[in-house]
Amino acid sequence: MLQGIAFYLLATVAVVSALLVVTARNPVHSVLFLILAFFSAAGLFVLLGAEFLAMLLVVVYVGAVAVLFLFVVMMLDVDFVKLREGYARYLPLAMIVAGVLLAEMIVISLSVASGGAAAETTGPMVATADASNIETIGRVLYTDYVYFFQAAGIVLLIAMIGAIVLTLRHKPGIKRQNVADQVGRDAKKAMEVKSVTTGAGVTPEDLV
Repeated sequence: MLQGIAFYLLATVAVVSALLVVTARNPVHSVLFLILAFFSAAGLFVLLGAEFLAMLLVVVYVGAVAVLFLFVVMMLDVDFVKLREGYARYLPLAMIVAGVLLAEMIVISLSVASGGAAAETTGPMVATADASNIETIGRVLYTDYVYFFQAAGIVLLIAMIGAIVLTLRHKPGIKRQNVADQVGRDAKKAMEVKSVTTGAGVTPEDLV
């Protein structure tokens, strides 16, 4: 009974928060809802007995939210000064998200303490006495789902390249390094010999 309540609670929060990520107009709100979605998905992994995936989701993806937020700031030209001024405005939503996370942690803890959904799961992702959770996931990932794993890596690589291309902006008037020009220059382009009268010194006109 408790496992079913925990599953439906986490699944509902994950779906609703995922929808709010793409529908919220404020990028700060999207980041908060994204953290909530990741944490809820991690709770579902705990119920399935995949503790390693749950910890990986929290440590890696929730930690990468800061990088995603950086990309949003770079692409939307969000003013940091205005964000700092509106700190108190975002605090209520942050407290609500923190409260939901705390409630999910309590429900997950009670569900795992009472046996958890993993006790009734017989799928290939559940650890056995002969293999740990990490080893079991590795076997399944690199045997049955190796092509999907490679395809996901390619998609992430394309997404990373696309984000870099979208955020790369060349502003006029800023000097940038050109390796091809540096390698291809010769002595005539690299230096210029000036005829200076002995004892007269160097004037600014001589350097032009």
